[in-house]
Amino acid sequence: MPSGPVEGRRSLRARLRAALFGPAKDVQDPSLFHKLSLVPLLAWIGLGADGLSSSSYGPELGFTALGEHLYLALPLAAVTAITVFIIAYTYTRIIERFPMGGGGYMVTSRMLGPKAGLVSGSALLVDYTLTITVSLVACVDALFSFLPLASHGLKVEVSILLVVLLTVLNIRGVKESIQILAPIFFVFLGTHAVLLLFGVGTHLGDLRPILGGFSSDFNADLEAVGGFALLAVFLRAYTMGAGTYTGIEAVASGLQIMREPKAANGKRTMAYMAISLAVMAGGLLVCYLLLGLKPVEGRTLNAVLASEVFAGWPLGGGWVLVTILSEGALLMVAAQAGFIAGPRIMAVMAVDRWLPGRFADLSERLTMANGVVLMSVASVLLILYTGGSITHLIIMYSINVFIDFSLAQFAMARHFLRHRREEPAWARSLVVHSVGFVLCAGILGVTIVEKFLEGGWMTLLITGSVIALALGVRRHYNTVLKGVRKLDDLLTHIPVDQPPTPRPIDPKQPVAIQLVSGFNGFGVHTFLAVQQKFRGLHKGVVFATVAVVDSGTFKGAVEMDNLQNQAQKALDRYVDLARRLGIPAEGRMAVGTDVVDAATDLCLETAARYPQSTVFAGQLTFRLEKPYHRFLHNETSFAIQRRLIWHGVNMMILPIRVDL
Repeated sequence: MPSGPVEGRRSLRARLRAALFGPAKDVQDPSLFHKLSLVPLLAWIGLGADGLSSSSYGPELGFTALGEHLYLALPLAAVTAITVFIIAYTYTRIIERFPMGGGGYMVTSRMLGPKAGLVSGSALLVDYTLTITVSLVACVDALFSFLPLASHGLKVEVSILLVVLLTVLNIRGVKESIQILAPIFFVFLGTHAVLLLFGVGTHLGDLRPILGGFSSDFNADLEAVGGFALLAVFLRAYTMGAGTYTGIEAVASGLQIMREPKAANGKRTMAYMAISLAVMAGGLLVCYLLLGLKPVEGRTLNAVLASEVFAGWPLGGGWVLVTILSEGALLMVAAQAGFIAGPRIMAVMAVDRWLPGRFADLSERLTMANGVVLMSVASVLLILYTGGSITHLIIMYSINVFIDFSLAQFAMARHFLRHRREEPAWARSLVVHSVGFVLCAGILGVTIVEKFLEGGWMTLLITGSVIALALGVRRHYNTVLKGVRKLDDLLTHIPVDQPPTPRPIDPKQPVAIQLVSGFNGFGVHTFLAVQQKFRGLHKGVVFATVAVVDSGTFKGAVEMDNLQNQAQKALDRYVDLARRLGIPAEGRMAVGTDVVDAATDLCLETAARYPQSTVFAGQLTFRLEKPYHRFLHNETSFAIQRRLIWHGVNMMILPIRVDL
């Protein structure tokens, strides 16, 4: 057989893939979970950078929205910091309740019901896609602040290039990508700490006249425009700066990557993020006010601030350059939160059958590559749709994150109210989450009303479309599940009274190798069909299964042991059934993330042991095949068949009909 050239090409592809994404990881390595998990410091970089980086655009949008009423920047800074702490604290309570992650989606699903969870999860998916998009577009804006206006036409192309770069890094692995980007995070912290200290410190004398004139400015505005109009200005500035709070929930959503104890480390990471974000956002607003900054075309307000603060310094231009470059680079790090938390929410929703099952799969690098790629494509489409406009993206961004915030806070408040007899500190918890709900729902309402025609409608349309698609996916899976359960009811309890045969399988005789996945009617139906169609031909049967490691099981050593134990128990039941029918049988198992690779290797090893063997597998078949069936249901059997036939091993696929 002329396998050399093909094997050579395959080897070349494998080498290129390994060079680009890294070699495969061993899921049975006992130290793997420790190696891949993150300590709070690294989690602060990977998940907290999203919140911290929002200080690059949130405070600026809020400050500029004040218009001529700049003295309101002081209360705006205070309210911004307080809001950060309130939302962060409420999410630490969520971390305590759901230490395995899932954030707002898990809270809402468990406490308000699956459909409320679907709304929260859909909002989060769009939000994390926008996290990637907003962060990278803001990164490009910051970097282009130092370039001539004539070059700004390349912003869209550069933003897309950064999406591709981060896609490759995240397919390689979360920890690897964070370690590569960690120095950027600490350079940002250092340069911006210096910026705030000198910005406030050198203009501290200007604060007294501002405070002294606050009352007179406020009274003058009350007489000129009225209290309602002034409140509207403040609320608009507050909601325009709502992008400052995005990313706070990412820690609760991404707890799966935390090192044990997950809850304690998650709460510590949340504290790091809340303190750094509150200080940074509030401090920048105060600096803008003290220096009396005005927007400059083609430059971010933080770039203007850095130029003012470092103007008289030796090598001042260099300080400005490093400060703003680190800000732009941190925004690229912040996109990590979208790539970390987004695919994990997808995976949880896939396990709950709201999304195609393939989004729960892990790659050979143990990353959720399907989710990463989908979010990358969606981010590119958003960049193209908005033309890389940060203002347009922020309008879309702040709506969705507060849908999730509001639902999560309402769910927690409702929980403590309904279980007040079982919860010792229910009153305090109820007050905390009620305040959080009022804040988040208020921001959401004002944002939708004010920004609906400015682009908010598009966010709601996209989120609504995701919800509609998820409902369709779940309805399809539930219908298929009903059909499969009929097989379970009929075939999983076949009464066989005779004792199992003790005879071993004779390697010299024809043998059937049957691929199974759990003990169910599907597998029993395939087994009985083989015996019926090839009556007496096969003198033994080997049941082969792959314990597939996906996002639902890749949580720790205990879950991995449970996965293998369940797979072994299923094999034992198949073997017992065959032997009681007088057929010599045995079971074989492999563990892996890619069922096709693992099953192919397992079948080849078994076929080498039993040369006169044929592999059998079942495949769902629908009366009316529709285009989306191939996307919702993998065609694993056909993929395995193609590989085995190439290696000279016969395989037959038996149809399992489902009438839809």
